[in-house]
Amino acid sequence: MLIVAALGGNALLRRGEPMTVEHQRANVRLAAMALAELILAGHSLVITHGNGPQVGLLALQAETSNGSAFPLDVLGAETEGMIGYMIEQELGNILKDNPLATLLTLVRVDAQDPAFLHPTKFIGPVYDAATARQLGGERGWRVAPDGENWRRVVASPRPLAIMEAKVISLLVNHGVTVICAGGGGIPVIERADGSLAGIEAVIDKDAASALLAEQLNADMLLLLTDVDAVYLDYGTPKARALSRIAPEMISDQQFPAGSMAPKIAAAVQFATKMGRPSAIGRLEDATSIVRAEKGTFVDPQLGAKRP
Repeated sequence: MLIVAALGGNALLRRGEPMTVEHQRANVRLAAMALAELILAGHSLVITHGNGPQVGLLALQAETSNGSAFPLDVLGAETEGMIGYMIEQELGNILKDNPLATLLTLVRVDAQDPAFLHPTKFIGPVYDAATARQLGGERGWRVAPDGENWRRVVASPRPLAIMEAKVISLLVNHGVTVICAGGGGIPVIERADGSLAGIEAVIDKDAASALLAEQLNADMLLLLTDVDAVYLDYGTPKARALSRIAPEMISDQQFPAGSMAPKIAAAVQFATKMGRPSAIGRLEDATSIVRAEKGTFVDPQLGAKRP
């Protein structure tokens, strides 16, 4: 079975941890163990990952240095290479005979996407409200609440095409485990003459992963995070986990925009369009989630059987 597995930010940086190389390597090692189980079980894997904390940190470092700051598309390429390298190395240490490849991935977006007027994508470290507002004023950032904290937000346009999809498919067909579309991919726009140019944005990783799964004709979209399932009324005494559901039984509008909503939207999009399952759950439960034993399993066939 061909699975597109999207690693949430917890694959590299757990909540509250300092953004050090040591922490990131330790977390990637744990992620690699979970992903290796899927490969050893006989599945073909295409791996995507987030980069919000990393790209934000690089942008912050660039702004505080004496050199000129690189735009977000270039920083996205930098983090895609850095994180992909770590994942490839740690997976290779476990699966010594399994061919691996990390691929910088261009993702086409629309320059007129309304997301450029309404930034929503969280990047970088967390701050208290006063610090975030101060930094926003000093650096021209947009800032917004992220749970109990505040973070910088940037434009997150809808992905329209994974430009390297044919290359990724070719590699998969030759037995290569591919790591790609990191951080949602490198955002590019198409000029009038057909050429491509980078643009200041960070694409949502889950949306890009759903599109990639469609373009690869994948059998399943697997969205891995740091919670064991999707919960209704999360954080309240009425919280209840969803196990196996039809795509029409849930909507991203029921969830906070900066956390579970993008995963719900991606899962529903893939299951509805492709008629194949998607699932959301905890990284370490990946193998059990694929078997529909844990996590939230979005099953389009379940919907077809309902009266």
